[in-house]
Amino acid sequence: MKRTLALGGVAAGLLAAAAVAAPAANAAGDTSSTPLANTNLAAQQVAAFWYGEAKANLINATPYNVETTIPAKHVSTGGPSADSKPGTVPAIGDEKKSTSKSKNVNLPKTTGKVFFIGADHKPHWCSATSVQSQYHNLVATAGHCVYDTESNKATLDKWVFIPGYYQGKTPWGIYVGKQAFTHYDFDVYEDGDRDYAFVTVYNGVLPTGDTVTTKPAGPYETKAEAEAALAKFKADKTNGHSRLWIKPYVDWAHKVVVGTPGSYKFAASVAQLAVDPSTINSARTTLETQAKAHTSDSTFSDNTWGVKVTKVTTGTDGWNSTDATKQTEFIYTVGADKYKATFWGNFDVDYKIYGKVHWINLKDVGRLGDNVGGQGLAYNQKIGQPVFVFGYPSGSHPDGNHAFSGKTLKWSYGKTFAATAPAIKGDELVGVKSSFTGEGSIGSSWLLKYNNSRRLGYLNGVTIGVSDSDKNNRIDTSVSPYFDGELYGVYSAAKNLWSGKIV
Repeated sequence: MKRTLALGGVAAGLLAAAAVAAPAANAAGDTSSTPLANTNLAAQQVAAFWYGEAKANLINATPYNVETTIPAKHVSTGGPSADSKPGTVPAIGDEKKSTSKSKNVNLPKTTGKVFFIGADHKPHWCSATSVQSQYHNLVATAGHCVYDTESNKATLDKWVFIPGYYQGKTPWGIYVGKQAFTHYDFDVYEDGDRDYAFVTVYNGVLPTGDTVTTKPAGPYETKAEAEAALAKFKADKTNGHSRLWIKPYVDWAHKVVVGTPGSYKFAASVAQLAVDPSTINSARTTLETQAKAHTSDSTFSDNTWGVKVTKVTTGTDGWNSTDATKQTEFIYTVGADKYKATFWGNFDVDYKIYGKVHWINLKDVGRLGDNVGGQGLAYNQKIGQPVFVFGYPSGSHPDGNHAFSGKTLKWSYGKTFAATAPAIKGDELVGVKSSFTGEGSIGSSWLLKYNNSRRLGYLNGVTIGVSDSDKNNRIDTSVSPYFDGELYGVYSAAKNLWSGKIV
């Protein structure tokens, strides 16, 4: 989702030394929790959706860029403030403080893309990062990259995290979201100050093969019955990705009276009109008699079949084939005139389900944090400390310059400052100077005290929008909710929950 913001704010203070202390106020009632894929079978289907069809849904996904325009009139010198003591949670593998430093900017393995089906029913992505948790299974991103603020559906569908994603490659696997956590005020009121989310994920999976099975089913007497059967099959969480459709099916063994509901006239052969193979010869004689008795269209007395007769100038008398299954035309002569009879039958129409079912064979590759690590968390920090921002920016600046492709992980660096955006109820935001355009960069991680050699730091923000703050038609600012004790309360509700395997 792309948010272009008009910002107000002032710089404030320097970062105080972080103390490891939990905030006093983190009431469980302020946290909203919603299941994503709440069974391992459901999670298998989600993974199969993204791996299936040669990863077409991953490759064709676009940045989530639902536009939100904020009026440029609101400027404020206000900003966020800590609601309790500052604190930090160390990164995975960095529980014992490391003092090594590096001048190079090494990109973190923890950052990747979250993929989901948007409100427009198309595949999209945002940026996200792995964070510390008891079971090494937690992802942080913007709230509106998890919760559907467009159609007001609870959460976005088929949500997965892919660290290190690049053009269809999933180097450490796909991690299917199990349960999402955000602040009550964002879930209910879409409060920009609480536009963040933490998602527990299952163990990662990689494909070991794609079994394709043709699975026609039916026939069904009515289309409604076929649609019900198709819906039931698609709801079956034990299969992988499927491409199925309904087609009418002519029941050649069921000739019925013209006008019978669900029946239609079809061109038919002697064999089809006879229905019973043992009566083909007598049926052929009856057809010839019916044709010769008329020189125009006629319907047989039982009202289940008939013949269309046209005058012709060429052709040999007799049937067009010696094969009863192909005998559809009969030519005969009356006096000086020659006629061609074409036969039809009125048959019941049923419905069948056609298509292929993809069974994606998956293997478990372990926990997210064990594979790529997890960033620490910092909250209630004083504003003004420099942070690195890591994400996948895409899209254009207002002047049309397309600076970023969204294909590769990028970084920016700057000091945080207080900001407000009242139009999204953002009274306690922080900003950082960054040229990241909004598409794709939403959910980018803001890392405090980033250690280049270990590629670890403290998550202290997630991008929820961008701004052209000096109004020169170039994006120059990214904004995030201020990470305070309320955020720590949401994080605490998610950090100790086990997810488990899906295969």
